[in-house]
Amino acid sequence: MFIIAIADYQINEEIVDEQVRLIGEEGDQLGIVSAEEALKIAGEAGLDLVKIAPNAVPPVCRVMDYGKFRFEQTKKEKEAKKNQRVIEIKEIRMGPSIGENDFNTKLKSGMKFLADGDRVKVSVRFRGREMAHTEIGTELLNNYAQACSEIATVDKAAKLEGRNMSMFLSPKPVTQPKKPAKPKQPKVVKEPEAEESVD
Repeated sequence: MFIIAIADYQINEEIVDEQVRLIGEEGDQLGIVSAEEALKIAGEAGLDLVKIAPNAVPPVCRVMDYGKFRFEQTKKEKEAKKNQRVIEIKEIRMGPSIGENDFNTKLKSGMKFLADGDRVKVSVRFRGREMAHTEIGTELLNNYAQACSEIATVDKAAKLEGRNMSMFLSPKPVTQPKKPAKPKQPKVVKEPEAEESVD
């Protein structure tokens, strides 16, 4: 099976190879023929001759409706783009002296971003004398990561750069829950019936 893997194709009179391996419209192998003969076969079918594997020896050509093929390819590409989701990096900022309520609010925001499939950068900014206690920032970020551990993994651990300490979290891939195995039915062994004795 030959897969069409290039964006631009040589078609019809553009194909000037001496010989090509020809595939029919239904995917049947028509053997090795001259490009002229292949073009004639395509023309008689009211279709196009398209070179789908130019690097093969000899090159592979297929008889097809090129206009219809391009339309379907464009439609598939648009559909694929529509289904693609761009992963964004959301940032959560806090100070080393953040209160418990504010911390929980920042935590909820980060968990919502992660649940939506985005990466999260969590930063602690130190001001003035706070730089003497950077261990507070490390503890804050570790607590944050621990609170998100069920839905996220740490991409980059807490690291101090200038006055900012940051870490990156990524959402864990969603796994489908396994179906519980059906309990095995116990085999019922029938006891042999007692034979009646005839006196």
